[in-house]
Amino acid sequence: MPSLLTGELDRLLTFAARARRDDGGFGSLAADGTLDPAHPRETYVTARMTHVFALAVLLGRPEAAALAEHGVAALTGPFRDAAHGGWPASPDADDTKAAYVHAFVVLAGASATAAGVPGGDDLLADALDVWDRRFWDDDAGMAVEEWDAAWTTCSGYRGVNANMHGVEAVLAAADAAAPRAGELRARALRVLERVVHGEARSREWRLPEHYDADWRPDLEFNADRPSDPFRPYGVTVGHQLEWSRLALHARAALGDGTPGWLLDDAVGLYDAAVSRGWHADGHDGFVYTLDWSDRPVVAARMHWVLAEAIGAAAVLGRVTGDDRYADDLRRWDEHAALFRDDAVGNWHHELTPTGQVGTTTWPGKPDAYHVAQALLLPRLPVRGSVAAGVRAALAGED
Repeated sequence: MPSLLTGELDRLLTFAARARRDDGGFGSLAADGTLDPAHPRETYVTARMTHVFALAVLLGRPEAAALAEHGVAALTGPFRDAAHGGWPASPDADDTKAAYVHAFVVLAGASATAAGVPGGDDLLADALDVWDRRFWDDDAGMAVEEWDAAWTTCSGYRGVNANMHGVEAVLAAADAAAPRAGELRARALRVLERVVHGEARSREWRLPEHYDADWRPDLEFNADRPSDPFRPYGVTVGHQLEWSRLALHARAALGDGTPGWLLDDAVGLYDAAVSRGWHADGHDGFVYTLDWSDRPVVAARMHWVLAEAIGAAAVLGRVTGDDRYADDLRRWDEHAALFRDDAVGNWHHELTPTGQVGTTTWPGKPDAYHVAQALLLPRLPVRGSVAAGVRAALAGED
């Protein structure tokens, strides 16, 4: 059986294990890799880390099983709202119920199920039920964004960030929950068709992130808060790369009869992100955001954007066989040397345009999700989900 545990991935998983909290779930890690007990527990962080440790179980890392079980126990126990169902943003507050958070809970349940983690299948079933009943709008073919804690009022805001992670989640769920696989993959395709083949393509790959309740784009949303970590103003370069990769995962999952535009649009999104986002301010690296004329708005270099560039280049290279993606992959990997903090085991989450550690949007090193996938995707066959790719690689498939 081939090994997929590189030295860097092994160090990352050792780093991630420090996030375990005795009071349940996983916490945020500071820049030096120590657990920050003062930082509120966040459900999306625990869900992401559960996903990472489930992948580590599949990879054969022995201590990962207990950590994945710890995450599943938190998400089925103290992190879940026992009174109203679903998952608040934090288990320590009577907080909103967000599609972004629930997408990662679905992903955690799917990856835990794929890895055979006890309780993973129950978590996945519960999370999909909430996604179906509370977030999925079948008329729109999209997910709504956010509810109050008791599910009485739905926000009028709509966003494609949560829908992007919803695509990732339902593709993973389809791989893990065979009876619903066709339905879930069809949903992913509907979202991709509306967001990528519709909004992004019609605007020459400048994808609006923010919409009102009728799905009309709000191009000036958060113009006064351009560095928002989840809803920034303008065009988010990393999301173009992420949508590109997810279009190809959907293409692989759908098999025969897959629409040809999934590959064409994946290439279009990737090319736009690279040509407009890399070196946009005269320095190497991807800027965080651009305005509608392709000028940098937030020039900070976010680790997750580079991680998604690596993943997208790797998947496009696998699918097309075009050497230019291999060249890009080498370039992005060389640039990642600036982000790597080998002494701690994770990447710096933010750098300035000239390569210093930044803290404007992402202080510390909160989780390992993006880096883990960036380290794995160049070594995996393209499947509907990362977990399915790991299983295929370990079975010797290509």
